Parts: sequence; C-alpha cells; structure tokens
Amino acid sequence: MPDQFSRTQLLLGREAMERLSRARVAVFGVGGVGGYTVEALARSGVGQLDLIDNDTVSLSNLNRQIIATHSTIGQYKVDAAQTRILDINPAAVVRTYKVFYTPQTAEQFDFAQYDYVVDAIDTVIGKLALVEQAQRAGTPIISCMGAGNKLDAAAFEVTDLSRTSMCPLARVMRKELGKRGIKHLKVVYSREPAMTPLEEETPSESGGSLRRQTPGSTAFVPAVAGLIVAGEVVRDLAAAR
Repeated sequence: MPDQFSRTQLLLGREAMERLSRARVAVFGVGGVGGYTVEALARSGVGQLDLIDNDTVSLSNLNRQIIATHSTIGQYKVDAAQTRILDINPAAVVRTYKVFYTPQTAEQFDFAQYDYVVDAIDTVIGKLALVEQAQRAGTPIISCMGAGNKLDAAAFEVTDLSRTSMCPLARVMRKELGKRGIKHLKVVYSREPAMTPLEEETPSESGGSLRRQTPGSTAFVPAVAGLIVAGEVVRDLAAAR
C-alpha cells in the first residue's frame, strides 16, 4: 500500500529511503533558505532533524519564509518549523535549539552525531565556525552563499567554493577558510550581481528619520536556494553506504 513517501521511493528505492529515515541532519538557520530546506528534508523522509535558530517570526518574514504566517508571528522559528515537520511526518524526531550559533556557542553541538550539516546562517564568523567544526568531526556540510538582493532564481548552482566567482560572501569565505587550511567546501551560490536595494526612510528613536539599507528579498530566490540545498543533502544521504 502506498505511504507518504512512496512517490519518492519510486525514484530512490527502498534502501535509500531506509537510509533517509535513519539519518540525522542539523540545519543551522531556519529562515528564508533554511526553512525551505527543512521542509523538503521532512517531505523526503529524513527521520531526524536538529533545528538551530534563536530568531522569532516577524511580519517582514512573510514575503519569503515558508514557516512565516500571520498565525506564527512571534513564535520561535524552530518551534514553527517543528510544528510543520511533525504535521508532515509525525514519526520524525525533531530537536530544537534556540541558539545563535557562533564560535562561543559551538561547543553545545556534537557534530559527530550528525550525518549531514546544513549552513543556512548569515554571519561569516558563524559560517566559518560551522565549516571548521564539521571538518573536525568528518561530517559532510553544505553551505549556502548570499541570496539577498537577487532576483534570478535560475542562477543558483552547486559547486565547490574554490570554483565560485562574483559572490562577495563566497570570496570572503574562500579567503578565510584558506587561511585555516580548508580548500574545499560544497556550496550553493549565484553569480548574479547583487542589486542595490532602494533606500527607505525609517523613523529614529528621537522622532526624526534616518536612512538605512535593508537587504531586499523575494518569495522565490531564497526558496530555490533552500530546495537546491535539500536536494543535495537527500541525494548524498540516499547514495551513502
């Protein structure tokens, strides 16, 4: 009798689905990119998901984050994601950590227990720490580069960090990881030049106004990046022996 993963099993096979059901994946950052990654991993039958993010859902998240609805505003993102995952697959094991990942909080996580790590966070210092920690543990990791201020969802590709170009975040990561002796990293990135967001007036605490730039984003660019990340994780885990 067909079950909820039977269509996926038609492509991957029973043994691969069993590997996915036993797999434990940690997703750092459950926002525009990470939220879609988590959703696709849950719908693909990944049995254990660790979600790490200390942020809460806000009104400005509704344009691009799959966990963001008016009913989830104010909730922790990991809690909103957990609810979705368990509604999709009640048999899944979901662990949530309301933690902002930095080198200072890294010791809270034992990467040796993960089958895969997803880096969907924004800070360079955090991304570098994730890659270093994953390498020490011998755990596969995939890292998403910049998705903000872009409109071409078809421009994303999967490659090694050493082969990236045009992406300022990838350039910084390549330089800093090189200093640490790390030459290779699987990434999802886009060569599309980042747009300059329109300036907007924002009231200041003193009652006046100030000029600031907020990164622009859309419903489709982070979503595509997150789904590509999930696809790579699923394929790698399904093929693992």
